Amino acid sequence: MAMLNRVHLNGLRAVETVARLGSLAAAAGELNVSSSAVSQQIKRTEKQLGQALFERTPGGLVPTEFGTVFTARLSAGFRELAQAVALADEASQCTLVVSVAPAFASKWLLPRLSRHFARHPSVLLRIDASGRIADLDHSDIDIGIRMGDGKWPGVRAELLLAQEVFPVCAPSIAARLKSIEDLAQTCAITDERAMINWESWFEAAGAKPVTFLKGARFTDPMLCLESAIAGHGVMLAWQLLTADALADGRLVAPFGVRAESGLGYWLVTSASKSESRKVRDFKAWIREEIEATMAQFGALDSAA
Repeated sequence: MAMLNRVHLNGLRAVETVARLGSLAAAAGELNVSSSAVSQQIKRTEKQLGQALFERTPGGLVPTEFGTVFTARLSAGFRELAQAVALADEASQCTLVVSVAPAFASKWLLPRLSRHFARHPSVLLRIDASGRIADLDHSDIDIGIRMGDGKWPGVRAELLLAQEVFPVCAPSIAARLKSIEDLAQTCAITDERAMINWESWFEAAGAKPVTFLKGARFTDPMLCLESAIAGHGVMLAWQLLTADALADGRLVAPFGVRAESGLGYWLVTSASKSESRKVRDFKAWIREEIEATMAQFGALDSAA
């Protein structure tokens, strides 16, 4: 392998391409350089090897006896290199990279991924769980799920679910909440980075805002959720964060009132790239899952 260090790869490519295609002009076209550049690469390679690879004839370059054997080996080597590169391309084609906030990934998406695996077994999902906004034009991310108003430059944004907010708490606390006024006797669990507020919920409920007792404050909605499940107080939550905890009874939405937040979850793709089949399939799958989740919410509302 050390011997390769004395020969430039571009020169070997030029030699192999001329031998395979039969002319400098054809090789120059494939390599996207000039014929003179190909000729110079060949001369340089012959000098590095100390062997003539082609005879210069009136009809063009003809491989020498050594050149014939040498270029046959080169062709086999470049085929192996091409297949190696194709493996990376194939892996990329079969991998779907989804950018999503950790809370969404952990509390809603992750428990449902097995159904995507079953439907699309040839697609490998890679979840990029991060609070940052991914650059869809300059990264390997195929699709993002963002929360906001959908107004982001340079992307295609399709509304996945309008976000509604409502109070949730552990069943033991819900049992003490006979009216909205009783919230004044409970602690509020606060997400310091939240984009939502209690005022919109009180307005939707047709009630005056109350002053909560001081409760725990977090900088992560997942910690707020776990605190609510542990019975530390009441938190203002939304559908996908609490769907499973409400369904299995770990949490209760005591008043059955949901308020529009003006925000939503959006499916986001690059505006400058065409969507692949794996992206379209993922969109169709996640919309089905959202529909099933919201049907579950309808059943919970009816039960309440």
